[in-house]
Amino acid sequence: MSWGLDNNLTRKVSLADPLQIAMLKGLIAGPFNLILGLSISHQIPTFSGILLTGVVGFLGYGVSLALFVVALRGLGTARTGAYFSTAPFIGSAAAVVLLGEPITTQLLLAAALMALGVWLHLTERHEHEHFHEDLVHTHPHVHDIHHRHAHEAGDPPGEPHTHAHQHSPMRHTHPHVPDMHHIHRHN
Repeated sequence: MSWGLDNNLTRKVSLADPLQIAMLKGLIAGPFNLILGLSISHQIPTFSGILLTGVVGFLGYGVSLALFVVALRGLGTARTGAYFSTAPFIGSAAAVVLLGEPITTQLLLAAALMALGVWLHLTERHEHEHFHEDLVHTHPHVHDIHHRHAHEAGDPPGEPHTHAHQHSPMRHTHPHVPDMHHIHRHN
């Protein structure tokens, strides 16, 4: 439940810089985890242990979280959570191949259900008329159907690029996912 709440709250800020979000979340979670670890082990780790933990944390938490935030922005919370929750199955497959772990009925059943869930997300087609409110914000974008705006003299060239821009009110129909430009009620 806490993970779902965290994902939904992070989605609200997902248009901000993903590296900054990962850094802030790491600065909050890091000291908490350090205190928790020290309270359990009552032992200061070695320098090599700290270094290894830092590398694992950077890749497993920092890079992963930054990519997660980028995915939230473009896919929505449910799809991003579903896709990222396949990571344990990738780890399990690696353990079977690299470590000779056994393939169990439970593992196969769980992998089949996970694959079915991802397949349902990938094959879903969601299209209906919807309305976009007037909105001014800043985030990386390309000039697609939702980003047809004039550039100021100081705006960066090329695409994708990042600058403040305005979305005019618009009513239209096209396939979409619940990304940051498609947060709307369904009738």
